[in-house]
Amino acid sequence: MRLSVIGCGYLGAVHAAAMASIGHEVVGVDVDEQKVSSLSRGEAPFFEPGLQDILSEGIASGRLTFTTDISAATGAAVHFIGVGTPQQADGYAADLTYVHAAVGALLPHLRPGDVVAGKSTVPVGTAAELAERVEPTGATLVWNPEFLREGWAVKDTVDPDRLVVGVPAGRAGADAAQVLREVFHPAVAKGTPFLVTDYATAELVKVSANAFLATKISFINAMAEIAEATGADVTQLADAIGHDERIGRKFLGAGIGFGGGCLPKDIRAFSARAEELGRGESVGFLREVDAINLRRRERAAQLVVEALGGEPHGRKVAVLGAAFKPHSDDVRDSPALDVAVRLHGLGADVVVTDPQALENARRVHPHLAYAESLDDALRDAEAVLVVTEWDEYRRELTPEHAASLARGRAVIDARNCLDQEKWRAAGWTYTGMGRP
Repeated sequence: MRLSVIGCGYLGAVHAAAMASIGHEVVGVDVDEQKVSSLSRGEAPFFEPGLQDILSEGIASGRLTFTTDISAATGAAVHFIGVGTPQQADGYAADLTYVHAAVGALLPHLRPGDVVAGKSTVPVGTAAELAERVEPTGATLVWNPEFLREGWAVKDTVDPDRLVVGVPAGRAGADAAQVLREVFHPAVAKGTPFLVTDYATAELVKVSANAFLATKISFINAMAEIAEATGADVTQLADAIGHDERIGRKFLGAGIGFGGGCLPKDIRAFSARAEELGRGESVGFLREVDAINLRRRERAAQLVVEALGGEPHGRKVAVLGAAFKPHSDDVRDSPALDVAVRLHGLGADVVVTDPQALENARRVHPHLAYAESLDDALRDAEAVLVVTEWDEYRRELTPEHAASLARGRAVIDARNCLDQEKWRAAGWTYTGMGRP
C-alpha cells in the first residue's frame, strides 16, 4: 500500500521507516530541509535503537523516500499525521498549530476514499474539528493514537500491544477501519487487539494512558517521601505491593520521576482541556502528580548538597546521565539535566556525561560542562550522581573503578539502580531515593 507520513520528527520518522519495513511504499513529508536531507541519506537524526537499520533498508529498497514537497503525498491511500503538539508557551494547553497546518497543507492533495490517520497526541475534540475540514474532499479522518516508548519505538510500531482507531459513524468509518487493518496486517494477523472506537474515545485513550502511568510513578515517589521520613525502604515497599497483580511492579521505580516530550506536557494539556470542558475537578489530582514529580528533582539536588557537607560551591559533581531515560538521546524536560542545572546554580562544578545525549544537552544548556567519557566525568569528582539508568552506569561501572578516579566517596543514586551493598562495601557513602 502507498502511504504518506506528514511530519518526520521522532514519531513520524519511526512510523515511516517501520511501515516501509513491513512492505509498504512510504513517503515522509516535513518542512525541515535539513531533517529531510538527513533522512533521505538514510541517517537517523536522533538516537533510537533499531531505527538506523530499518531506515537504511527502506531507503536502499526504494520503498521509503522523504521530501519537503507535500504534493508527493498525492496518491497515497493513507496519510498519517505525526507532527508535534508541544505545550503552549503561555499555558498548559497543547499547541495545535502544527496539526492544523499539516491537515491544511494536505487538503488539496486528498482524493475521495483516502484515509487521513491522525497519530499526534491531541486534546479530546480535536478530531471532530479536523473531520469537518477533511470530509468535503471525500476522504475520511480517523484517529490512530501512538503508544510508543522511547527506546522501544520501532518494536512498538511494528509489533504493538494494541491498535486503537477512532472513526466516524457509518459506512465511511467502517471502510476506513478496514483500510487500517490492512495497513497493520502483520500485527492484526498475529492477534494484536484492534479496537475501533469513536473519535473522543481514541483521543482519550492516549492521554488517559499517559495520565495513569504518570500517576503510578508519582505515587511511588510520594511513598519515597514518606519512606525518607520514617526510615523505610521504598524499593522493598515497591517489591511488596508489586506482587499484587492488581498493582504490578512496572512503573514503581522510585527516583527523580518522569520527563521527556510526552508525559509532562500530556498530563498538563489533559488538565487544561478538562478545565475547558468544565470538568477540571475530575483530573485535579494530576496537578499533585506533576508537583510530586518536580519535588523529587529538588530532593536529588538536596541530597548531593548534603553529601558535600552543605558546601557545594566549587566542588566537582559528576552527573551520570543527560537523557530523560536510557536508550534515548531525548533531553526534553529531562529530570537529569534539571538536577544538573540546579546544582550548577548552587555553585557546584557540574560535569555531565551521557552515552548518547551530550550533543542535545549542549544545545539546550551550553553553560554546563560536559565530558565525552565516563572516566573524564568521574576524575577528581567529590560526589557522583546517577540520574539516568544506562547500563553503562548500573551494570558496567564498578565502585572500585569509580574510586580509582574520583576524589570523594559519595554516590547519590537518583534512580535506585545501583547495588548499594557493593558500593558501601567498597567504601562509598551510598544515598538512594527513599532508602535508609
